[in-house]
Amino acid sequence: MKLIIHGGFFSESNTNQEVKKAKQDALREIVTLGHKYLESHTAAQTVVYAVHLLEDCDLFNAGTGSQIQSDGKIRLSASLMDGKTQKFSGVINIEDVKNPICIAEKLMEYDDRVLSGLGANSFAANNGFTYYNPEIPQRRKEYEKKLSDSIRLGTVGCVALDIYGDIAAATSTGGKGFEIPGRVSDSATTAGNYANAFAGVSCTGVGEDITSGSVATKIVTRVTDGMPLSVATAKTLDEMKPYDGFAGIIGICSNGDIYHADTHPYMVWALHDGEVEVFE
Repeated sequence: MKLIIHGGFFSESNTNQEVKKAKQDALREIVTLGHKYLESHTAAQTVVYAVHLLEDCDLFNAGTGSQIQSDGKIRLSASLMDGKTQKFSGVINIEDVKNPICIAEKLMEYDDRVLSGLGANSFAANNGFTYYNPEIPQRRKEYEKKLSDSIRLGTVGCVALDIYGDIAAATSTGGKGFEIPGRVSDSATTAGNYANAFAGVSCTGVGEDITSGSVATKIVTRVTDGMPLSVATAKTLDEMKPYDGFAGIIGICSNGDIYHADTHPYMVWALHDGEVEVFE
């Protein structure tokens, strides 16, 4: 029974130790709550629970505190992959909701399991998800001063291995900030969030790079074919070098191996395998 979560790359100034510590403390608390929840819930239920806690924490770029796009609006994307059932569900560019991962979970009950834009919003409203503005003053200030001209890399995710040996992965993002409205990130695709009976992976970084590399899918497929998780990850990230791909991953495989890797430093993540560990 294991759990690993990430809070994206540390996008603020790396000299801001106060923000850095706050993120590490938040990850420590959430991974502890998530592992406790995993004791009595499935992997799929647990990754939704952990990611919704990450979405509720305004330190991270998902749910509350998400980045503002170039037209001044916040649009959220999230997905869930259940390795046991091999079902994937997600929402893309949904607006005015608090927890997009919970809407992705609800879509698991339907044949049409990935919705975008107005369709996703209508589905949320029709299923009792109330209006919520995820904007916080800091993001509005950043938007107004155009501080997001540089790439800001914030996504949250969770991968869990439950007591039944089943694996699930969930990922949520508020985007990179100042993107063209309608841009689709990797977080609501199998390139950025994938799991099966053998392994599960959640990604963060530059969505276009991760999608180009089909990162999560490649890693899980290679593990399925017998490659160790660490080797599968290294090979997949190496394949991003020709275009200087920017990505980080967290993963768990069915034998209990738990792994993290990134192509650039300062990814924040935490794991719980009976003991809590938090990393920059």
